[in-house]
Amino acid sequence: MVRVALVNSVGIQKAEELAKTQAARAGKVPVSVIVAARNEEKNLPRCLETLRDIGEVYVIDSQSTDATPEIARAAGAKVVQFHYQGGWPKKRQWAMENLALAFDWILLIDADEALTPELVEEIRRAIQNPDLDGYYISLRMHFLGRVLRHGDASFWKLALFRRGKGRYECRLRDQDVSMADMEVHEHVVVEGSTSRLNHPLIHHNVESLSRYIQKHDEYSNWEARVLLRGEQASDLLPSLLGTQAQRRRWLKKKLYALPGSPVLLFVYRYFLRLGFLDGVPGLIYCGFQAVQMFHTKAKIYEMETRGEGSQRD
Repeated sequence: MVRVALVNSVGIQKAEELAKTQAARAGKVPVSVIVAARNEEKNLPRCLETLRDIGEVYVIDSQSTDATPEIARAAGAKVVQFHYQGGWPKKRQWAMENLALAFDWILLIDADEALTPELVEEIRRAIQNPDLDGYYISLRMHFLGRVLRHGDASFWKLALFRRGKGRYECRLRDQDVSMADMEVHEHVVVEGSTSRLNHPLIHHNVESLSRYIQKHDEYSNWEARVLLRGEQASDLLPSLLGTQAQRRRWLKKKLYALPGSPVLLFVYRYFLRLGFLDGVPGLIYCGFQAVQMFHTKAKIYEMETRGEGSQRD
């Protein structure tokens, strides 16, 4: 057994060295990208095209029934199937723990996101800084063919970090397949100093409204359980004076406690945060955010009537 483990370790090391050598010769950015995907044949080609100058790309697929795996392989990405059975870790954390990544930096993106050439070059420079272990990247959201510039639609996520320095927080361990197989509103926590990149990721938010509604139904299942059971082992507790993620959690916690909170959320996003300036897509986006809050509150009520717990965070 020791001999087999040693052979496997040597094989992995040689594969990593080969990947690094090939990337260096091709002038590629020495970063390992993890792309979470399921039935993303329409979004994935655009995403992978923007990753052509990145050293290594893994597509973590969830048994897609469309051409997602074939598209990924044709683009030169490594395809790994993820079979979620509930619990923790979920998709992206599992990938970080189990893949033989070749490079010292990891970039996490979704299939409906894309890099710009400016962001690629900024990443190339950023990973040369020995004093930083992670970077936040902003999302420029495209929704129904329009860039959303208002309505509190933009946010930052810690998507680029040194391997071994970053991990996902776990806000809920009692999870099942009804709550999506990848992290929903869990965030990456980095041990070390972080900074922000100037150029955004492009986020094409919807393939279709039906798909959007389907995914957010799973998200509301997860969120209802988190709000009902309370935070479990979270590294980013709600705080008005914390990071953007912590401030959003603090505001959401306060808002959920108010009667008519879905209406208040719509008013906040559409009027106070100027969502109306984004036209009809802005109206639909703000409306869907309010509807998801309504769904979450309704599911909390349903679970309480079934006696599934009443502890709130």
